[in-house]
Amino acid sequence: MKKFKPLIVLASILFALTLVIPAVLVLPFSDGKASGKLGEELARGKNTPSKTVASTTKDPAVEVSVFRSAKSAIEKVELEDYLVGVVSAEMPADFNDEALKAQALAARTYIVNRLTTKSQLGMPKGVNADVTDTIIHQVYKSDAEQRRDWGKDYAWKKKKVLTAVRATSGQILTYKGKPITATFFSTSNGYTENSEDFWNGEIPYLRSVPSPWDKGTEKFIYKQEIPVSQFEARLGVRVGSGGTIGKIISRTEGKRVAQVNFNGKILTGKEIREKLDLRSTDFSWERKGGSIMITTKGFGHGVGMSQYGANGMAAEGKSYKDIVKHYYKGVQITSAENMLATVTARK
Repeated sequence: MKKFKPLIVLASILFALTLVIPAVLVLPFSDGKASGKLGEELARGKNTPSKTVASTTKDPAVEVSVFRSAKSAIEKVELEDYLVGVVSAEMPADFNDEALKAQALAARTYIVNRLTTKSQLGMPKGVNADVTDTIIHQVYKSDAEQRRDWGKDYAWKKKKVLTAVRATSGQILTYKGKPITATFFSTSNGYTENSEDFWNGEIPYLRSVPSPWDKGTEKFIYKQEIPVSQFEARLGVRVGSGGTIGKIISRTEGKRVAQVNFNGKILTGKEIREKLDLRSTDFSWERKGGSIMITTKGFGHGVGMSQYGANGMAAEGKSYKDIVKHYYKGVQITSAENMLATVTARK
């Protein structure tokens, strides 16, 4: 297994997240007759114990400085309030309790990792804060924003998220004693991705695993239609009048598109997703008149924990510990007490 450099991996992740992709023009579905589609021609034989904390108490009194992007101001928030704000922003509060706990554990792992390494990756120039409140790091909503967005459901949703955060108090995910990069996304295509199939660097705990719980959920299948002219312009290809519009020549272990050949021009699935602003790299398409109908499976990069998969596992009676150990291979649930004590002393 090849080695990787964590900083390079994190930089690649941040670069991928901060790309600004022009929106694809979405048109009403046409009634045109299908006259060409994405083909596939794959090459044969080639495929591209620490102590667990159990608590319902508050996290230690560690302060997190959050750069509020809309205000261009820094807010200092206690760790527990920060985690509640992240979970409320990143996962629907009506998800199963165990799924919310898994999300809380991933969120705490992320911020503890960032605090202990004093990372400034992704921070705006001249801003001295721990994190932003955007997808560059973790999306965060203040209590006032939660009240605004939840309205009459604020009380029960707030209590549910707070309970999930406190049920995992003091816990983080580690691999060989170090906090992991606990990436997550909305919905899989039935499998998660290996880290190196989306970002640079092979990370041992971010391996492709089955995630059948996503199938049939609200974000599993998505269809959009764009003009042939935009399809060609964005990808820099010519569709022509043949029966095949490009050929898939390799797939990832997570069953997503790795490479497509357009008459000698090879594009990666990731490049196509970014250029066409698709929901995932598991896609297919066909031409209908002057438009291309594109169908995607899943929503997000596919690396790490699937949120809808986590909710499905929880619905089957799996605990948050079962969930995180399924999506992050070989990890341990560890006390963050010593790490947080170091952060508190430093601040």
